[in-house]
Order: sequence, then structure tokens, then C-alpha cells
Amino acid sequence: MQENSHPTNDEVALNNLSIQDILEDYRICCISRALSFLGRKEVLGGKAKFGIFGDGKEVPQVAMARAFQKGDFRAGYYRDQTFMIALGLCTVEDFLAQMYADAANDPFSGGRQMNTHFATPYFDENENWLPQKDLYNISSDTSATAGQVARALGFALASKFYRENKSLSESTSFSDKGNEVCFVTIGDASTSEGPFWETMNAAGVMQVPLAVSVWDDGYGISVPTKYQTTKGSISAAMAGLQSSKAGEGIDIYAVKAWDYPSLVDAYSKGIAKVRTEHKAALFHIKEVTQPQGHSTSGSHERYKSADRLAWEKEYDCIVKMREWILDSNIATEEQLAKIKKSAEERVRRGSKKAWKAYNEPIQKMLKTVLSFYTQIIEQSQHSEAIQKIHDALKTAFNPVVRDIIENIKTALRILQNENTAGQRSLENLLTVTNQDKAVTYHKHLYSETPNAAIKVKEIKPIYSDSPTEKRGYEIINTYFDKKFAEMPELCAFGEDVGGIGDVNQGFAGLQDKYGEERIWDTGIREWTIMGQGMGMASRGLRPIAEIQYLDYIYYGLAPLADDLSSLRYRTNGMQGSPTIIRTRGHRLEGIWHTGSPMGMLLNSIRGICICVPRDFVRAAGMYNTMLKSDDPAMIIEPLNAYRLKENLPDNLDTLTVPLGVPEVLQTGTDVTLVTYGSCVRVAQEGMKLLKEKGISIELIDVQTLLPFDVNSVIVESLKKTNRIVFLDEDVPGGATGYMMQEVLEKQNGYFHLDSKPVTITAKAHRPPYGSDGDYYSKPNPDEIFETIYTMMHEVEPKRFGKMYFL
Repeated sequence: MQENSHPTNDEVALNNLSIQDILEDYRICCISRALSFLGRKEVLGGKAKFGIFGDGKEVPQVAMARAFQKGDFRAGYYRDQTFMIALGLCTVEDFLAQMYADAANDPFSGGRQMNTHFATPYFDENENWLPQKDLYNISSDTSATAGQVARALGFALASKFYRENKSLSESTSFSDKGNEVCFVTIGDASTSEGPFWETMNAAGVMQVPLAVSVWDDGYGISVPTKYQTTKGSISAAMAGLQSSKAGEGIDIYAVKAWDYPSLVDAYSKGIAKVRTEHKAALFHIKEVTQPQGHSTSGSHERYKSADRLAWEKEYDCIVKMREWILDSNIATEEQLAKIKKSAEERVRRGSKKAWKAYNEPIQKMLKTVLSFYTQIIEQSQHSEAIQKIHDALKTAFNPVVRDIIENIKTALRILQNENTAGQRSLENLLTVTNQDKAVTYHKHLYSETPNAAIKVKEIKPIYSDSPTEKRGYEIINTYFDKKFAEMPELCAFGEDVGGIGDVNQGFAGLQDKYGEERIWDTGIREWTIMGQGMGMASRGLRPIAEIQYLDYIYYGLAPLADDLSSLRYRTNGMQGSPTIIRTRGHRLEGIWHTGSPMGMLLNSIRGICICVPRDFVRAAGMYNTMLKSDDPAMIIEPLNAYRLKENLPDNLDTLTVPLGVPEVLQTGTDVTLVTYGSCVRVAQEGMKLLKEKGISIELIDVQTLLPFDVNSVIVESLKKTNRIVFLDEDVPGGATGYMMQEVLEKQNGYFHLDSKPVTITAKAHRPPYGSDGDYYSKPNPDEIFETIYTMMHEVEPKRFGKMYFL
């Protein structure tokens, strides 16, 4: 571990810092500190709901910004305002607009994220990728502790990919020959999270340009470091990962947060090494202070001792930077006082401007509504009640749109049976506002670009007169071979994907053909496999990130739920990551190899398409669809179909499956049976038994769960049969409950029912091992027969008489 000593003025000069550079850094620190203190006042004054700030971290962040270059990426957390100001990516007005949740003026999230959650656009106004190698790139922050580090591994790995694949690096706007560094920032307490250790271990193994800065202020909210980290020091705890003489591992630097010249020196030299050698580094920034505590929701005086508070005042980084500037004769007291005063004035001006931009439209709306009330009071038989509503709104303290809308709705409930001009004006205003806010707050969960997955046109499979018959794994292997030859930006990785070509041989032989730099093995680390895919896909690559079995998705669920699925939404459409997650699931044997947790996925990763092919021709079509789109997707291959034979289409590499479009596999008149994936074959076996009893089934494969039946195909079937059964292998109330709501509630299918809707699912527990356990725990043809026969017995008991199960 390198503990930086205090460089001399000459050494600072060697880092290309002029006096003007140093004073500019001081000015930025003063602006940022003034902004933090103003932010707290805005919360206490009722102009904002919550504030979280980067005070105490100003000096290390200006030093870090000095090493950040065009093309680099940042995957940070909610303390990096000084860094953003230093790069010119955040103004005072921008910062405050986000604090006010000003959807019209928050450039980072459109009013969707808390303050200090930053992002820069990946796309231009025409939805084309921006030239990342010419920009400072800020990936959208999350509040989940350590949630940023997984995607950071992917950003860094993309640089390695571009450097090693010269045919790409010489012709892309995403990279300058792989020279980009991914900067991670994280609080010391968050290094206790598993993703941090998983990422650092992976970065050391893979040797990627990842630079992780740990802001160590001694606490995790109120919990001291001694309860968080072994040896009370993250750099000491990680010493085992430090680079060996052979060059393996990561570099570790320890620097004090108040030592400006040492910080500049460490970042200048350390990042240069990361950039050129693609060796990861940890920058342990120690002795950080936090002048206002964790956030505006608490006081650090509750848990910090008087001695600690006194030390923090003395070792405040800006105080120490000021002392160093004076001691080094870089500037005078008067010059520094002038800089500080100018910075504070800049913040005051920005505050007035930001508040005006946010509040003026609200005041205009307020004035309009009050005028309508005045009109209503003159005309209404409820004038006294409306006057009270008028007065309550007029005297409200800093009202927001919600307050005005709630007030309007209160009035309209009173005016229910009247029809005055003022009332109609209120109703029109309510309608227009609701429509506007639907756009403001509900758009961009999925792509709305011309490349959205939902817009990819169907290309049906084409078969020759005598098609070749192949097993499922051979079909998908043939498909991947064709796509890797066609798309140099395509890559695949996961546990056992490289050397043996995955556990079911979908990539068999392809690493030898296309190289380890495009198809490779990873360690057992599902969290960072997901993040790795997300980061690479955000940099113009098309990764297929594999989770070996769907049962193991739990280990990788957090980055999907917290990060990937919400990325486009939380950036108001500014960012996207068309990651493809490949996995396999459903029927096999045993508690941890029969996974079908579809309800869990449906409820946690809205924003990611969920594709559930019944066979491998359909799977290839879904991969093609997603590779044409800019949406992320999870494709869940049917685990027990790898050995089943299918006909090989002539257009395997170009056929597409439209998302959200179910396929009617067999028409029928008595019951609509809705299912997907491996359950299609189970349903078909059950239908043979039902046909023997004269029961006609219309079988529908939904094909994708997200999106789901966008053209209401299922309800059209229900109009004909008037009875419906939903079948899958999830727990009761899981994906079948979701499908039932989609069809009966959203598509108004309830209107066409002549019998109670029924679900056939697995049992609530996980299936035990062995054939008997499978039979009694997951749907089977007998259960399908018995369930649907019972339904028909209730309808026509004479025709469908009693049987052993009735």
C-alpha cells in the first residue's frame, strides 16, 4: 500500500498544475460547500423535502476530477457534487432543481431522483448514441449501497474489450483504443457490502481499468468503522488483493482527504497507471469529515463525540487546503477571502434563479385556480364551502402541484351536481395537468425509440421441403455461431460459458473459433456478471451475460432490480443498456434446479423484457429480436428441451419473434389454456387426454411475459370459449396471477366468463428431488386433465360425468 507523502510545490508543478488551477479548485470547493449549506437551509425552510450532500469531500473530488478525462466513466454515489461541478457537468441551478424535484429543469433525472444523483446523456435528440470517447460520461446513480460497483466493472471491461478487439477500437465512437478508466466512488461503510468485494476480486483477476475511491469519514450513518471493517481500514483489509511482484492484483493508495497536494499526486500518477496498464486501483481517502452529518433527516451531533466534532472542524479539507495555499505563498488572505465571497454570491444568485424557474409555473397555476374559485363562489350554491377551500389554498406555504390538485379534487367532490363555467374550467385544468404528469412521471420505463423491442417486426421461420432435424442445444449453438460471425461487438460470458461452451453446450466450440476475448468464463459471481453486462452494453457492445440456472438469479437480482430495470426510467430516457441476460429454467430435478420464480421477476424487474421460449427456434428468434432493439431482456431457455429435436429453419439467423404477441398453437372451442415455456409440452400432453373425452382446448403460448399480449389475443380466444385456465410452474399466485390480471382486468376478459377462471401451478414449496417429488409438486398432464374436466363437469354434468377425482 502506498501512503502518499506531502509533495513539494515543484512536485505539484510536475502534475501540470498552475497557480490558476489551484485557485480554481479552491473556488469550486467553496461553491460546493456553500451549496451544501444552502441545501440544508432549503430543506429546513420547506422548499425541498430532503437533502444529502458531499460536504467534507470537496478537496479529494477536485483532485480526482483533475485525472478524469474525456471518454472516462463515473459510477458513483450520492456525495459527488464537487466532482460534477469541477467537470462543468452540474451548475448551482442544476443542483437545486433536483433538490426541488423540478421535473422541467432537473437535467439528471427529470425530477425522478433525489438530489446528488447524477447522470449524463448516452443519446442525442434523435436517439442515436453520443460519441462517448469525446465526453465525460456519468452513469446514473442509485441509492442502493454499493449498487454502483457492479456496472462499473462492465464499463472498465469494455475498455479492455475495445483495446483487445482492434477492429472495433479503430472505428468506434465509444472508445479511444480502450484508454478509458471507470471511476467508482463509494462510502467506506458501503465497502462492507458483498458487491464491493466481489467487484474488487473480479477486477484483480480480470485486470481492467477500474479506479475505486473510498470516502472514509469514519462512520456509516452513525455506526463507526470499527464495527464495519476488519482492522478498521478498508485498505488494510484489502491488502491481500494488493499487486504482487508478478503484477497480479490491484494497486492500493491511502491518502488523507485534507492533503490537497498528495491527493493531486496520487490521482495523477495512480490513474495514469490504471489507464495505461489496465490495472485496477483502490484509493482509500482517509480522515474525511462530514460537516452536516449524513443527511438533512438527522444530526451527527447525536453520535459524534465533542472531540470528534472538534477534530472535524480543525481538519475540514477546505480549511486545510486554505492553510496549505497560504503556507505555500500561492495566494494571500485577501485573495482567498475574495474567492470565497464570490463563490457564495454565485450560489445565492443560482438559488434565486433556480427557485424562480421552479416556483413561477406553480404560482401561475395557483393564480389560475384561485380565479376559477372566485368565479365559482359567485355562481355556486356551495359558495361558503368553496370559499374555505379557496382560502386554504391561498394561504398554503410553498404549495406544490400535488397540493393544488388535491385542493381541486376536494372542490369538485362538493360541486358534483353543479355545472358552472368555473367548475368546467377546474375539470379541464385537472384533465390537462393529469395528462401532463402522466408524461412527466410515467414515460421511459422501456425504450420509446424506433429501436424499441416492441417495434421489431416479426420474421417467421422459413423451412425447406426437407428440413434438417437437430437437438435444441445444436440449434442454439448453430445460431450463436452465425451471430458471432456477423457481429464483432457481440460477446458472451458466464460460469462455464467459455472452455466447455456452457453446461448445455450452447457455446460448444465457439471460444476456439472466436477467441477468449469474445467468449469467456467468469468466476462464480452472479452479481457482477449482471453488472458486467450492464456496463458493457452501455458502451456500445452487445453482451450476453449468462446465469447458469434460473435458480441462481437471486444472487444477481439486486443489480437487475435496482439498476438495469430502472435505468431508462430514472434518467428520463437519457440512458439505456440493451443487456441480454441468458439463463435456463423450469423443469429438471431438485430444489435448486427446478427454478421458475416468474412472479418474483415480474414484480421486481419491470423495465426488462422477459422472454420465455418453448423451444430453441423460438429462443433464436427472441435473441434476434433483442439484438435489433435497445431494450434489455432476460431470455429463459427451456432447461429440459436441449435434447429434444426440432426442425432447423433456413433463416435461423434472421427470424424474429415479436414481443408481446402470443401464438395460438391449437384452436379449440371449450376452454382457453394459457401458458409458456416448458409447460407448453405439458399442456399438449394433457390436451391429448382431454380430447379423448371430447373436450376441445385452445392452446396459447404467451411467448413473452414482459411485454404481455399487447394485441389482446387471449381475450379474443376467451370471447369464443368463455372459459380460461392459466398454467405454469411458478408458486400459486405467481405468474398465473399476473396473467389472470392482465387478461381479466386489463383486457376486460371477466365480461366473457361463463366459468370461474382457474390457475394450475406448482405447489407453494420448492419441488423435492426425484420423479415422484416432481409429479406431486409441479403441474403434469393428469392434473391438467383433472382440472379442466372438473370445469366442464360443472358446466355439463350429464355429458361429463363423475370420475375418480370428483
